[in-house]
Amino acid sequence: MPVGPAELRAVVAGIGTTLDEHTTCAELTRAAAAQVGGAAAVLRWGSEAGVSYEAVGGDRALLPDVRRVAAAARVAADPEEDLTVGAEPGDERSALCVPLATGDRHYGVLVCARGSTPYTPPEAEFLRFLTERAASHIRQAREHDAVGTIIGKLQRALLAEPGRPHPNLDVAIRYLPVGHSALVGGDWCETVRLHFGRTLLVVGDVMGHGLEAAVDMTAYRSSLRYIASADLPPHRVLRQLDDMAADEPERRPATCLLAQVDPNRGLVTLASAGHLPPFTIDTDGRAAPLPVPVGPPLGTGLGGYEPATFRLAPGRTLILFTDGLVERRGEDIDRSLDRLAALDFGTAPALEDILDTVVARLDARHAEDDVAVLAARLRPRSGPQPG
Repeated sequence: MPVGPAELRAVVAGIGTTLDEHTTCAELTRAAAAQVGGAAAVLRWGSEAGVSYEAVGGDRALLPDVRRVAAAARVAADPEEDLTVGAEPGDERSALCVPLATGDRHYGVLVCARGSTPYTPPEAEFLRFLTERAASHIRQAREHDAVGTIIGKLQRALLAEPGRPHPNLDVAIRYLPVGHSALVGGDWCETVRLHFGRTLLVVGDVMGHGLEAAVDMTAYRSSLRYIASADLPPHRVLRQLDDMAADEPERRPATCLLAQVDPNRGLVTLASAGHLPPFTIDTDGRAAPLPVPVGPPLGTGLGGYEPATFRLAPGRTLILFTDGLVERRGEDIDRSLDRLAALDFGTAPALEDILDTVVARLDARHAEDDVAVLAARLRPRSGPQPG
């Protein structure tokens, strides 16, 4: 089975094309069966009851009884050496077992079988090379998943503890991590109680993904809570937050939108640091953006944030969101925002129904970035309001 350098590179390039462990195993067995003939499968370590071949490539009928192979592999003197499982009465099929391992990490064995024809030393060496390559990718995939799990837990813990708005304001929040991965970026939503029944609503997005973005998101969020406690107007909160972030060169830039809601006066004051505009939904279910002056992202040290105040009538819903909700690859951002503006939310929808609508109609569960959405609405007055 002579394999030239170009062909070898092509075979190896087809293994580990994703960070999915099961896909890597399937790519390994397909390559093994195609190059040396017969059948190939992965056998995981585990209890004998329930053990089975995985990711079978080629003719499954050529593989020996899986329990016999598993038993032989367990008692092998050296789990890092190849093992030949010979034929037995009642089962004439034999197999070559190649450890699926890299360094001190063992993930099982690659089982190859092709009837009575034994594998030559060059073929065994070739299979060993493929399994080492696959094991390296499996190790990378598991480490990737482990980091993603940690980040996911961190983000969920933070998102599970938003501040509570005043009772005069109803708020609903939805967060969707990108794709099916546990990895998350730096998106967040926040509510901060202020004096005189006012509430500060916050949506932010740290640039990038992964642990570093999640850590920076935590820093921005903590700083914002501290600054907002001084009861400054939104544009001054952004200015101070920008100054603090600019003093830390390692911190990633972030976009942020603040909305200070004053239910007693029926007003909302907004300020933006490089963020997409908020939308309002009227009582007839029609959506429209609010024109908010856009300053530079946080962390640039440039400042220049301006406030914009609008009337927030009873029954009107305010929507703040991160760019993952609307942005699509290759689409102009104005067209993306138009898709949101074109949605019909119906008459007097509940906040959770509004979030369900934007998530479903904008296909947010298949977005290319994390999605964070916050919906807020003044709660109807039921009596005299405290100052």
